[in-house]
Amino acid sequence: MRMLKSFSISASALTLQRLRMDVIAQNIANAGTTRTAAGGPYRRRLVVAQEVDGISSFSGQLSLSRGRLAAGGVMAARITEDPSPFKLVYDPGHPDADELGYVAMPNVDTVREMTDMISATRSFEANITAFNASKSMAMKALEIGR
Repeated sequence: MRMLKSFSISASALTLQRLRMDVIAQNIANAGTTRTAAGGPYRRRLVVAQEVDGISSFSGQLSLSRGRLAAGGVMAARITEDPSPFKLVYDPGHPDADELGYVAMPNVDTVREMTDMISATRSFEANITAFNASKSMAMKALEIGR
C-alpha cells in the first residue's frame, strides 16, 4: 500500500512540473506582447506550489494516529501574476507608445524564464527517476513473492 503512495507522490510532482513548464513557455511566447485583452502589456505568470498532506481526510487522520505516513505530494495552489514593474522602452513609432514615446514592455526576462525551464525540466527528470525506482522495487518485491 505504501508503494502506491510513492507512485502518487511522484505523479503529483510530475503534474506540477509539467504545469510549470507550460506556464514558462507561455511567458516566453508573450515576452514581446504589449497589448493583451486586459489592455496592458503581458504580465509574467508564476505557479505557486502547495504541499498535499492528506491529513485532512479521515483515512489520513487514521494513518497519522497509527503512526504511519499520510499520503502526500504537491499540487498547484494557484497561478499568480508577477507584480514587478514593466520595462519602459523608447520607441516613439510603436502603436502602443505613450505621449513621451515610451512603450511598456512585459516584465518577462527570457534568461530567467530559461533558467526556470531548466529547473522544471531537471525536477521532472528527478521525479521520473524516483517513479522508476519505486516501480523497480515493486517488481523486485513481486519476484521475491514467487
